[in-house]
Amino acid sequence: MIFCVEDEKSIRDLIVYALKAQGFEVVGFENGEEMLMQIENYNPELFLLDIMLPGIDGIEIMKSIRENPKTEGIPVIMLTAKSDEFDKILGLDSGADDYITKPFSVLELIARVKAAIRRSNRRNDSDGNRLELIKIDNLSLDVSSREVKVNGQTVELTFKEFELLKKLIENKGIVLSREMLLDEIWGFEYGGETRTVDVHIASIRNKIGDMSSCIQTVRNVGYKFGDKNSKKG
Repeated sequence: MIFCVEDEKSIRDLIVYALKAQGFEVVGFENGEEMLMQIENYNPELFLLDIMLPGIDGIEIMKSIRENPKTEGIPVIMLTAKSDEFDKILGLDSGADDYITKPFSVLELIARVKAAIRRSNRRNDSDGNRLELIKIDNLSLDVSSREVKVNGQTVELTFKEFELLKKLIENKGIVLSREMLLDEIWGFEYGGETRTVDVHIASIRNKIGDMSSCIQTVRNVGYKFGDKNSKKG
């Protein structure tokens, strides 16, 4: 089931119709309050949220979704007329998995929805659980609690920073391009603005202290997670 929050009836009806035609079960809501009241009664597999909404806006709705243990791992796609880079980064750092700027094509929407659900299914086991604890030197990353510790001290990462660090650690020793990281973590082509990866990497390095040397820059390509005290590049 997909939950769609869009205050413009014509757009909401179009989204609901298009996704139902693809075999999805979809429920449309005019505002966030209505949708949040229904979360406990259903098990949606994806949220489509407009940012500019009456009452609670899309960013606040997404924060509620990420703070709820029942829905924290469910993918979120933002729908908005805003196209400024700052708004994109704000939405993505708040926990969105993808970002579609209006006007958009129905085919693009369907492709993004299918890709987000596919990625979500790959992250979960057969029971829908993610109970993995990763330890490397003085760093530990708990996938189920989304907690990162360095030298026993909790490190506060944003949603995307956590996903980016996890992706690098899971592929330790393998060079991951900026483009691939954008596709895997943000779930869409970021218009060539790969510097958003660099900004997030710099923030992660700053937060993880003496483990920052593990994140190595591969010039003109991307990043890899290596051994401690290696050159960052």
